[in-house]
Amino acid sequence: MTTPRPPHVHAVPAASLAQPRPLEQIVAGVSTSDGDGVKLTRVLHQTLQERLDPYLMLDAFGSDNPGDYIGGFPSHPHRGFETVTYMISGRMRHRDSHGHEGLLSNGGVQWMTAGRGLVHSELPEQEEGLMEGFQLWLNLPAKDKMREPWYRDIQSAEIPEFVTPAGVHVRVIAGESHGIAGAMQREQTEPLYLDIALPPGAEFAQPLPPDHNVLVYVFRESVFIGSSEIPTKRMAILANEPDADGVLLRAPATNHSTARALLIAGKPLREPIAQYGPFVMNTREEVMQAVHDFQQGRFR
Repeated sequence: MTTPRPPHVHAVPAASLAQPRPLEQIVAGVSTSDGDGVKLTRVLHQTLQERLDPYLMLDAFGSDNPGDYIGGFPSHPHRGFETVTYMISGRMRHRDSHGHEGLLSNGGVQWMTAGRGLVHSELPEQEEGLMEGFQLWLNLPAKDKMREPWYRDIQSAEIPEFVTPAGVHVRVIAGESHGIAGAMQREQTEPLYLDIALPPGAEFAQPLPPDHNVLVYVFRESVFIGSSEIPTKRMAILANEPDADGVLLRAPATNHSTARALLIAGKPLREPIAQYGPFVMNTREEVMQAVHDFQQGRFR
């Protein structure tokens, strides 16, 4: 007897590609800490922002040592972009100066638009066990940088999922894949955010416009892009070629267990990026204004 598929998990036909994108480079990321001593790996950092526009940052965190995460991220400001926090395992409480509050837990996502400015905190609600997840920063177009802040808690069961004939399980956090619309959509940047689980030997094809920037972050086992194997805890940047029609991932048949990778893509804004810590605007003057406004208590 087969196990019934949950109602939010769909079966879809396989996609095919005529010319998958080739690999451009593999990035190891930099070990660092943020907040109150939370240990993490900064995979996408400032030197890659223009290359991976509209994305500004990708942090990966994962530890079962409470000393690596227990301090969390006490109150701090943001302006000019969106944060997308995806929790694989653990519990984190969000509170912000605009009255939003939510609990991020296993498989859930918090999508926050900082807009004109807010102050928020993200603090663990556990004292032991594994804390693992990712935070992605998505830029806002210039016309939206001073919009009203916004926040949404997306529980795990609200994230659409599907399974391909090859047994590849995909969670669609944002965008659309194989006819399945994700939990979030954004018109200007058209973000695609997939969590892909590939059994050993399985392939997954994702059609994409050739001008969208694409990264793949592998966080379980390894995957192949073309003839190049991307090891665990590495980010692959895929080349932008005018004739390429998407991304093809393949899990080595020699993998001991299911590979997992984030596939993240988006339409570049092609606007100037001016960043000072948690403020991301288009000019240095706008950044200095953000600092001044925060110091004057205007992020309320």
